[in-house]
Parts: sequence; structure tokens; C-alpha cells
Amino acid sequence: MTATTAPEVKLGKITHDRPPMLAVGIMIWLGSEVMFFSGLFAALFTIRAHIGVWPPAGTKLDTVQSGIFTILLVASSFTYQMGVFAVENRRRQVAKYWVYASMVLGILFVGNQVYEWINLTTRWYTNSYGSVFFITTGLHGLHVFIGIVAMIFLLGRMKGKTEGDPGELAAFQGVSYYWHFVDVVWIGLYSCLFLLK
Repeated sequence: MTATTAPEVKLGKITHDRPPMLAVGIMIWLGSEVMFFSGLFAALFTIRAHIGVWPPAGTKLDTVQSGIFTILLVASSFTYQMGVFAVENRRRQVAKYWVYASMVLGILFVGNQVYEWINLTTRWYTNSYGSVFFITTGLHGLHVFIGIVAMIFLLGRMKGKTEGDPGELAAFQGVSYYWHFVDVVWIGLYSCLFLLK
């Protein structure tokens, strides 16, 4: 009778010996997103250069409220990154909590953007500022929504498993690159649309 040996349990931090193809693909795709948002910023600055008062008279922006939700969105980058660190250290349950926290912060941010869209005195057809505001914040809000959907799929991938599959960390990292990018873009948009006078 032969003795059976228990499967070897791997402990310690998960590392990649080379960049995962998923992460590389996402970084390349984010390069095209940089070009896309660069075009939006170029349009914004071109229009701003031809308007004497920015934002135009009659545009009432709640800079403080938007600033609070900007802080929440930036905080979601930190909470998501904590989830990545947890997955790297094989703490999957903790990682799920951090992803949930990031999703809640992202949903609150999108909710505020919808509120702003409904209550902003300037509309997309009022003037060029209104057009730029609604186009840029709308496209950014869509990107935040896509990031939240990606997190939902990530949590679905983790459901019911006690041990992560080999691609789980790469998926976590890929979503983190996207989420950090979306947050950085919003800092730029918030600065240009709300703070620069």
C-alpha cells in the first residue's frame, strides 16, 4: 500500500515572472484612451481660449459638492489598490471587501454626476461650455460605469472559490490600471471644468 501525499500548498506573495499578457493588453488599450481624452481636453482648451469668462455667466457650479465626490473617487483608487495587495498576499476575502468598497465609492460618484446633469442650469445646447461639460463628464461617467461593471465581473469570477486561479491577479491588476486611469482623468476634468476660472 502506497502512502498518498497531500497536494503542495503554495504560501507567500504571488508574483509574476513576466508581465501578464492581460495587463500588457490593457496598458496598450489605455494608450488609445489617453489619445481619446487628449482630444477632449484639446477641444476643451480650444473652446476656453475663445470664451472671455470661464465658465460663462449664468453657469452655477457646485464646486464643493463635486470636490467631495472627487475625493471619494480618488479614495476608490486607494481602496481598489488595497484589494490588489490583498490578492497578491492570497487574502481573497479581504480583497473582495476592498472591491466592494471601491464599487460603492464609484457608484456614489456616478450618482453625483447624474445629479449634476439634472440640476446644472447650463444645458448641452445653451453654449459651448455646456456642450463641453456634458460631453466630457458624460464620457467620463461612462468609463466609471464600465469600471464598476468590470469589478462586478471580477467578483463573479471569485465567487465560490477558495483559491484563486492563475489569471486572477492579472485580472485584478488590469482592472486597477483602468480604474486609476479613470480617476486621474477626472482630476484633470474637475480642475478644468470647476476650478480654472
